[in-house]
Amino acid sequence: MTIEKQTVLIVDDDVNSRKMLREQLKSMAKIILAKNGIQAIELAKQHLPTLILLDVMMPIMNGFSVLEQLKQSEETQHINVIFITALDSHVDEAYGLKLGACDYIHKPYHYEIVNARVSTHLELAKQRKLLEDLAHYDSLTMIPNRRFMEEHLTQERAKAVQAKHPLCIAMIDVDFFKSYNDNYGHRAGDIVLKKVARHIKHTLTRESDFVCRYGGEEFCIILPNTEISLAEDILEACRLEVQNLAIEHSFSEIFPVVTVSIGACVITPRDQDSLESILVKADDCLYESKNSGRNQVTIQAFNSNLEEPSAQALPEL
Repeated sequence: MTIEKQTVLIVDDDVNSRKMLREQLKSMAKIILAKNGIQAIELAKQHLPTLILLDVMMPIMNGFSVLEQLKQSEETQHINVIFITALDSHVDEAYGLKLGACDYIHKPYHYEIVNARVSTHLELAKQRKLLEDLAHYDSLTMIPNRRFMEEHLTQERAKAVQAKHPLCIAMIDVDFFKSYNDNYGHRAGDIVLKKVARHIKHTLTRESDFVCRYGGEEFCIILPNTEISLAEDILEACRLEVQNLAIEHSFSEIFPVVTVSIGACVITPRDQDSLESILVKADDCLYESKNSGRNQVTIQAFNSNLEEPSAQALPEL
């Protein structure tokens, strides 16, 4: 998990006000400026800032209207908004809070108050992000968990459907892991899982490649826009990387070190191809690897209706 630098979008039709706020806050976060409501909505969708400072009184589209549009969009409805205003009416302030603003800063600015309120909301956003990340990551291996994988696979499947690109899903199982745990102990087993996760992640060099802990000793890899030949190379590299760790496993029935079996499905999905059906095919290939001797990759390419597979098992080297 990495904490990205936070971003603040400042929206004000007064150029001097924008510049003053930028100078005041630039040490806290990356600053983006917008001079009107229309530009603010465009920049909010483009950058998804951590926090928006939004002037209430602007021509063409006032701050209330901007906030309403932001809250209506799934992309931007989560962004916290602080209204900045010269209005002193409690009715206006109450209206803004009901629309979804998290706070108010009044003009003329008292910069100690500006700093304190912006700092507080950035810190709250950081804590929320941390909690969200913890909910999406496996606490042992610190790679994404199954919940995160399901969300990510939904997004990648939608992209593949739209672009008509192939999508590879691979399931990975640590061979004879129960025997390892029973004989070396659960603490040693945890160390194996952490090493396997770290080295598989290291082997996946493309930014779009994704690995998660699926559960127990099982991992899942998602390779977007990947033909079967490239998928074979990537997955075989993962298998070999684990074997080359040379972690002693005297109780394995196939090899004296820890190994993995891998099963993968490559498909150019259509709307009617469900995530469950794709995962089942990958799981079937995993069982084929395990039933054929383990420590190998079995990969199948399917047409868009998950029929007529062409299978290939890559034996261990």
